[in-house]
Amino acid sequence: MKYGFLRVASAIPSVKVADIAYNTNQICAQIDEACKLGAEVVVFPELSVTGYTCQDLFGQQLLISEAEKAVAQIVEHTLSHNIVTIVGVPVSIDNLLLNCAAVICRGELTLIPKTYLPNFDEFYEKRWFASSAEVADTVICYAGRQVAMLTGNVVFDLGGHATLGVEICEDLWAPVPVSSSLALAGAEVVFNLSASNDLVAKHSYLRQLVSQQSARAICGYVYASAGFGESTQDLVFGGNAFIAEYGHILAEATRFSLQPQIVCNDIDIDLLRNQRQRNTTFRSAQADTSRQVVHLDVDCDTTPDIPLLRTVKPLPFVPEPSAMEETCGEILNIQSCGLAKRLVHTHCDKIVIGISGGLDSTLALLVGVHTFDMLKLPRQNIIGITMPGFGTTDRTHDNAIQLMKQLGVTALEIDITASVMQHFADIGHDINTHDTTYENAQARERTQILMDVANSRGALVIGTGDLSELALGWCTYNGDHMSMYGVNASVPKTLIQHLVRHIASSEPNVKALLLDILDTPISPELTPATDDGKIAQRTEDIVGPYELHDFFLYHLLRHGYTPDKMRYLATHAFQGKYNADTITHWLKVFLRRFFAQQFKRSCIPDAPKVGTVSLSPRGDWRMPSDAQATLWLNSLDDE
Repeated sequence: MKYGFLRVASAIPSVKVADIAYNTNQICAQIDEACKLGAEVVVFPELSVTGYTCQDLFGQQLLISEAEKAVAQIVEHTLSHNIVTIVGVPVSIDNLLLNCAAVICRGELTLIPKTYLPNFDEFYEKRWFASSAEVADTVICYAGRQVAMLTGNVVFDLGGHATLGVEICEDLWAPVPVSSSLALAGAEVVFNLSASNDLVAKHSYLRQLVSQQSARAICGYVYASAGFGESTQDLVFGGNAFIAEYGHILAEATRFSLQPQIVCNDIDIDLLRNQRQRNTTFRSAQADTSRQVVHLDVDCDTTPDIPLLRTVKPLPFVPEPSAMEETCGEILNIQSCGLAKRLVHTHCDKIVIGISGGLDSTLALLVGVHTFDMLKLPRQNIIGITMPGFGTTDRTHDNAIQLMKQLGVTALEIDITASVMQHFADIGHDINTHDTTYENAQARERTQILMDVANSRGALVIGTGDLSELALGWCTYNGDHMSMYGVNASVPKTLIQHLVRHIASSEPNVKALLLDILDTPISPELTPATDDGKIAQRTEDIVGPYELHDFFLYHLLRHGYTPDKMRYLATHAFQGKYNADTITHWLKVFLRRFFAQQFKRSCIPDAPKVGTVSLSPRGDWRMPSDAQATLWLNSLDDE
């Protein structure tokens, strides 16, 4: 696939215990189905050729020799298929029987034996099988060809597109999983052939195990476990299948299905490589890791235009609905604890906040109130100042006043129109020229008032600007850009809306006010209102939709994606809302502004980090202020 994705499949075939012909036909049918789905790699359960529950039948030579013939049949079946197939099979070598993964690609076959063999409770694999630790790497005659049987850290290279590793069932449950070593050896996607029976509460643990291993190893993880058809003499196999990526389950099978299943999804190799590259702990752990590389002849660009199977979140900063309440509460506590520490450290018991009646200042005020309640300080020590100017509307003005009143903070109103007009006269600026000077003079006048009031009251000025504004440079240098502590600086606009809505649900006395503020168009209100008193200057009409800019920001900083990949993902995420041309236009606006406005971010005040993306110049984002956007912009024009 294009854009650094690898399409993988986890197949749970119908099984008849010891009926190798039936099982082989089922496997071949699912390989064909996986190919139709565009999968580049498909994995089957442990010992899927024979069935996992053969027990002492594994001691029958007929079963083992017919399994070998079955593998030869699968190899022949896949000669013309552009797919890597991984199936489980018992293999006899040097008087030992090994539980193996057969990795098949266009006539090439490699065998990987299982390392850790359970020998407890219902599993007695050591009764029949030997561990990979008991054999050395060798070449054997198997399935009508010379085949390498490899142990240790074996990595399969798909022509530079992706690298794969294979482990078998118990290998994942070991104190140091085989997949951890494989990941350090370079495997970007690990495939697990498993036969894990179902028990009460086991599924949840297994799901977490797969998810956490993909996070710890910074890899994709594809798990296929035995399903319906295995012997139920003592156990039931529910057919667990997972596709995970860096701590997230992308897809999973329906448990206890009586029908064969294929779970298919797209793993983002670019994402994994970017995370490994920037993770110094992972790089350090990789030191002196040995590996063997097997090159597979598969073309990963033969189906470049198939649509993505994975879900691309249009709002990557916003938590899922099920986690919304918990996450919003956590963010509010992070912001509040950051501010509380600054107040305690400076021996300060007062803060000053500019209240505009807009979204950002509302959140900052709510954080201030929460902080003062935590510190058991009187809310009256929060000094909220609304500063109406040339563009202030009655709606935002009244909401600002009512919000401060309802929250019980000290409310001041200082009209800035006279002082700004005097300033215009001093510098010779025509008040009818509504340019940058006209707008920024108001922002800087408001900041001066906040700073001077704070000095006169022994207070700290709390910044209200958010992450999205910093990314776009949508703030006035040494105006709203400056404060003594910024509580919103790593919270993007799309998330602020959810935070305020979350707080509204638990604050009945201000709920209606907060909902009206949420419904108010986003605006700095620096140009005169319309004739009917409505907001004329709408931010998103000027710089573009914040939901798009937050999407670009997240993927640029979090994953280091190229602009064409960001456009591709945005087109998928916002399908039906924004077309490719609109996305391209606003992506170019984002890139131009992001590069041109770094000088503002290079000197921003202290602020608490609340998520994985932040623009603090002291840790998260260190970029030269005079870097050029040409390379990024040209890459969009080259498509």
